[in-house]
Amino acid sequence: MAGKHSSAPDKPVRDKPVRGRAKSVRSGQEPPLSLERIVATAVELLDAQGLEGLTMRRLADRLGSGVMSLYWHVDNKEDVLDLALDSVLEYRGPSRTAGPQAWHEDVVHMLEDWRAGMLRHPWSALLLPRRTLGPNILGRLELLSRTLSGAGVADADLNVALWSLWNYVIGATVTRAGFGVSDDERTAAQQRLADQSERYPTIARSRLLLDNDWDGAFRQGLDTLLDGLATR
Repeated sequence: MAGKHSSAPDKPVRDKPVRGRAKSVRSGQEPPLSLERIVATAVELLDAQGLEGLTMRRLADRLGSGVMSLYWHVDNKEDVLDLALDSVLEYRGPSRTAGPQAWHEDVVHMLEDWRAGMLRHPWSALLLPRRTLGPNILGRLELLSRTLSGAGVADADLNVALWSLWNYVIGATVTRAGFGVSDDERTAAQQRLADQSERYPTIARSRLLLDNDWDGAFRQGLDTLLDGLATR
């Protein structure tokens, strides 16, 4: 689902998540430089300026440190990106193995939480398919796999199930995060469809461009996918 990046061939996965924040210090003092603080600040910078906005120089400036000081804690920018990505995808929801009746809602909870986390940090959905898999991401995939397996999905079908859900969540998130059309623009576009209803009768009738219930559409589509998995 994602591969290791070329600059770190010896790190296909990470074995330790980054958690917590830097300890508080007396007013007027910068907290000491730490891996946790570097990662938290990188997330802030990515949220504010996107993937193109993260450089080691900007990160150091925001931390109030020298660039070279960062390299005591991280290998390079690629390392920072992997750590930042994994830090925003921690899952703290139910960790039990689902029973035959609960599995559907458990999977919905996992994937709605995953989507919500990526929408809070839109850069993460673009980054995830091409980064090293960290422990928080692997933990999500393990829990999802275990839940589906406990619900009766055969081992031979698990990869198909995981890929289908992975692609659905990331695709839905990227589309939602990048859809910057105003209500007026949406209405005007729908009117253009209506004016061409003889050519596009079905999508004009469905009022495709006026449907703004992103959360509801995501849940309905997810339910449809899970209902399909349940019948395999």
